[in-house]
Amino acid sequence: MENKDNGKLGLVACIAILTGGCIGSAIFSLSGMTMYYAGPAAIITWIVAAIVLGCYGVQVAELSVRYPHSGGVYVFPAKALGKFWGYIAAWGYVISNFIAVAFSAIYVATYLGVGFEALAGLQIPLALASILFCVILNLRKITDAGKFNNILVGLLIATMLVFGIIALSHSNFNWGNYANFFEGGMGKTGWIQAIPNAMVAYGSVVAIAFMVGQVKDPNRTVPKSMAIALIIVVALYLLMIIGTMGHVTTQFLIDNPGMRFIPMFAAAWTSMANIPWLSKLISVSAFLALITTMLVVQNLNALTIQAMAEDGALPKVFAKTNKNGAPSVGIIVSAVVAAALSCQPSWTELLVNLGSIAAALTIVIVCYSLIKSRQQLPHVEGNYKAPGGNALSWITILVIVATYIPAIFNGGAQMWIFTAVIYAVGILIYMVYSKKHLAD
Repeated sequence: MENKDNGKLGLVACIAILTGGCIGSAIFSLSGMTMYYAGPAAIITWIVAAIVLGCYGVQVAELSVRYPHSGGVYVFPAKALGKFWGYIAAWGYVISNFIAVAFSAIYVATYLGVGFEALAGLQIPLALASILFCVILNLRKITDAGKFNNILVGLLIATMLVFGIIALSHSNFNWGNYANFFEGGMGKTGWIQAIPNAMVAYGSVVAIAFMVGQVKDPNRTVPKSMAIALIIVVALYLLMIIGTMGHVTTQFLIDNPGMRFIPMFAAAWTSMANIPWLSKLISVSAFLALITTMLVVQNLNALTIQAMAEDGALPKVFAKTNKNGAPSVGIIVSAVVAAALSCQPSWTELLVNLGSIAAALTIVIVCYSLIKSRQQLPHVEGNYKAPGGNALSWITILVIVATYIPAIFNGGAQMWIFTAVIYAVGILIYMVYSKKHLAD
């Protein structure tokens, strides 16, 4: 008899996907913004963000066992709250992931450009090439893409360890940079305002739960892989941030706005300039991190689009798969939209703020889905159950809302208009295709 788990992802592959999905654009770019906002207290910011997303992760792990289907960000709320809320959660998730892939592609080009002079004038071509590369891999079998991802993540971790060890042991490392611990560019509360940026870095910790249909023994593999990956990611993040802030002060980031999105390169290029290859290592490390994130996020977006289409919320063509079982139409659509956004690098700040709002709304809906699901479906003995009961869900919702409030309101009128238009378009699409689905 054929093993039903053949061709599915095991524990090691899941850990690699989660680790690679998390370690991406945020640690190599947005980390500089947290250092600018919070100063050395950015260390606390990243730990708090990990705790919050860890709480979210265990809830999503329980949902993945209750509803063991890929496309979970749509499936979970749709089953627990109704199709409309599943669609709203998925729409926000898809929008934030379009932005995440585009943002990563932009910084693939940025890091390669600053690290290798010959590539400095090729920002848009490099961004587009990185998106195409991920499309090619994601159109293959999930196990093939997973094996390649394992190699990329292994190389990524090695480069991060090299940078962290060199930074901490370098003669120019200065613990004096940590003297005014809570003095950042946003004052003593900057570490709180920086939490939404840091949360972005852990967003993919739920990736395996959203692609649970492709996982071996999900009841054990999903929560276990999340826990292990989060520990690895937090350790690597803290190594990078502590090492970087020993060489780059908050005042440096205040005085040099262009360096806020490339803090590790700034440390290598200035304080550790006596090691000329180190800045190139950081460029390569950032490239690996960004590519692994794009691989995971692009695939998750495609699975979400596929789930929406299968349920009649989008045209049926979006549910199509290729001979490898990959959601090919969703992958291509995600790539085309991200490619268009990546051609507008000047929109970076606007896109980040928009992505924060969409991600916050999605997380709140998914957490509330677990509360409702527990009312509708009794717990099956032996299945995974998130600790803390409904209290954990409510606390997560409140913390997410509280920490995202500054990011939401700092966006200004333009941010609200963009958000309203995007969700209005999404609701219009839902109304059209839901009616058509019912008619059919």
